[in-house]
Amino acid sequence: MKLLGDRFRSAVGSSFGDDCPFDEQWIKPCNDPRFGDYQFNGALPLAKSLQKKPRDIAETLAGCVELADISAPLEIAGPGFLNIRLTNAYLSNALTSIPAGETSEYDRLGLQFDEAAETVVVDMSSPNLAKEMHVGHLRSTVIGESVSRILEFAGHTVERVNHVGDWGTQFGMLITHLRDVQPDVISDPDSLAIGDLEAFYVAAKKAFDSSEDFANRARQAVVQLQGGDEETLAVWRAFCDESLRHCHAIYDRLGITKLEDRGESFYNDQLAPTVQELTDAGMVETSDGAECIFLDDFKNRDGEPLPMIVRKSDGGFNYSATDLAAVRHRLRDVGATRLIYVVGIPQQQHFAMLFAAIRKSGWAADSVRLEHLAFGSMLGRDGKPFKTRDGGTVKLKNLLEEAVQAARAAIDERQGDDDDRALSESQKQAISEAVGIGAVKYADLSHSLTTDYRFDMEQMLSFEGNTAPYMLYAYARIRSIGRKADIDLDALPADAPITIEHDAEIALAKMITRFPEVISQIVRDLRPNVLTEYLYELTKAFSRFYDRRHGVRVTDAEPESTRMSRLRLCQITARTIKSGLYLLGIDTIEQM
Repeated sequence: MKLLGDRFRSAVGSSFGDDCPFDEQWIKPCNDPRFGDYQFNGALPLAKSLQKKPRDIAETLAGCVELADISAPLEIAGPGFLNIRLTNAYLSNALTSIPAGETSEYDRLGLQFDEAAETVVVDMSSPNLAKEMHVGHLRSTVIGESVSRILEFAGHTVERVNHVGDWGTQFGMLITHLRDVQPDVISDPDSLAIGDLEAFYVAAKKAFDSSEDFANRARQAVVQLQGGDEETLAVWRAFCDESLRHCHAIYDRLGITKLEDRGESFYNDQLAPTVQELTDAGMVETSDGAECIFLDDFKNRDGEPLPMIVRKSDGGFNYSATDLAAVRHRLRDVGATRLIYVVGIPQQQHFAMLFAAIRKSGWAADSVRLEHLAFGSMLGRDGKPFKTRDGGTVKLKNLLEEAVQAARAAIDERQGDDDDRALSESQKQAISEAVGIGAVKYADLSHSLTTDYRFDMEQMLSFEGNTAPYMLYAYARIRSIGRKADIDLDALPADAPITIEHDAEIALAKMITRFPEVISQIVRDLRPNVLTEYLYELTKAFSRFYDRRHGVRVTDAEPESTRMSRLRLCQITARTIKSGLYLLGIDTIEQM
C-alpha cells in the first residue's frame, strides 16, 4: 500500500537519517490474517546497514510512524516484524472517498497515476505474414495487450508494436505464386484477395520444391524485391496488406485496436547504419567472413565465444541486425524508457545477448529497462504440443470460433427454453462472444507466464472456480442486485457514507482497497496472473458478504443508511471487477 510506504519512509528518514535506505517492498500483505493485514519487514535489512538490533529498530519505528488514522497500534513480532491492522474507520473513509464511476474507456476508481510516467514499447504478437496466425501467437498477443492496458492504467504512455515478419526469402516464393495464380494483381495490386493464407503458402511452397523454373523465378523475385523494383514492391505491399487484413480480423475479435504494424522491412534502411555505428564503437569483428559481436559470458557448448551474427558472409543482414536497429529506433526516435518483448521462452538466449549488446553499446541509459517477458507453451489436454487431429497447426481464428460455439452450448444448457429469464437470440450471441473469447484470454493469463499450460476448453468454460465465466457471472450477478433493489447502482450518490462493521463487510472492504497495490505490483513485475488471483479472491469475498447465512442483508437491509452503504459496496465491487477484467482485455456483460 502506497500510503503505508509513504508513512514508513518518513519515519525511517526522521529516525535514522534521510539518506537511510528504504524499500516499499518491505511492506507486504500478511499471509495469515491472524497477524494483521500488512507487515513491515524492514527492520532486518535496516539492522545490517545501521548496525543495530532489528527489534530496537522496530520499537523505534513503532513509536514514531504516524498511522493512527490507518491502523490500530502496531504489534512487534519475532525479531522485529511490525504487524499492521487496518481500522474500520480507515476502510470506511477509503471506500467513501472513491469518486463516481468514469465514462471514459475505463474506470480508474480514483487511482492516482504513477508519479514517474514512462514511455514504454511493448513488442507483441508479431506473426509471420507468409502464413495465417496460429495458436502459437495467442499468448504473446493476449499477454502483451493485458500488460499494455495495465501500464496505461498506471499512467504510462504505451506503444504496442506488431513486429511482423514481412521480409525475407520466402516472399520471393509468395510473390512468384501470386504472379502465376492472380496475374491481374500485377497491374492492379489492390485487387488481391486470398481466402486461405495457409493454403496459399502450402501451394507456393509445393511449387518452389517441385519446379526448378518456379524456384529460379522466386529467387529472382527476391533480388528484385531487395533491389527496390517498383512492380515487385507493389505486389509485395499488396500481399502484406492482405495478410494483415487476416491478422486484424483476429485482433478485432480479441478487442485489440491499438496495435501498430511495424514489420522487419521498416528497418531495412537502418540496418547498415546500425551495424556501422557498432563497428565504429569497436564492437563488431569478422569471423569466418561474417560480421559478429562477441559478448562476455556467452559461450557455446565447447566453451568458445558465441557469436551474435549481424551480417552474414554473403553480405546480407539477419534478424539480430534487425532487432538491434529496432531497439536503436525505439530508444532514439520513440524515446522509450522501457522496452518489453513478449516472446516465448525459447528466445531467452537471443534476448539476453541482444540486451547485453545494447548495454555494451551505451545506447540505453542505466535507468532504461530492457525486459524479455518470456512465456511457456500452450499444450493440448494430453500435455503434448497443441495440434489438429491430423497433426497440423491449429489456426487461431478456428480456436476462437470453437470457444465461442462452446460458450453458446454452455449457455443454452444452463438456460432452458421454459426459463422465465430466457435471453433473446442477440443477447445469447453477445454473451457467447464475451464468454468464449474471455474464457480463452482468462485461462491464458491466469497461469504463471513461465510455465506451460494445458488448453482445456471444458475447464476454462466452467462457471465454477477461477475462470472467466465465473468472473463474468459474478459481475452480472452484482448488477442484478441493483435491479432487485429497484435502484440504479451507477446513480448512487458518490458521497453516501459507507459503514464497515460486519466481518463480511470488513473482509470485502480490505480486498477492494488492495486493488491499487495489485496494479503497482503488475507494473513492476509484469505478471497478469496476480490480477486474476486478486479478482477471484475479491469475488469470493463478495459471495461471503452477500450470503444470507454468513454475510449481511443488502436489498432489504435496515435502516436505509445501512442499505445504501451496502449497495455502494456492491457498486464499488462491480466497478473493481469490471476494471480488472478490462485490464485483462475482457468485456463484461450486464446479464447472464
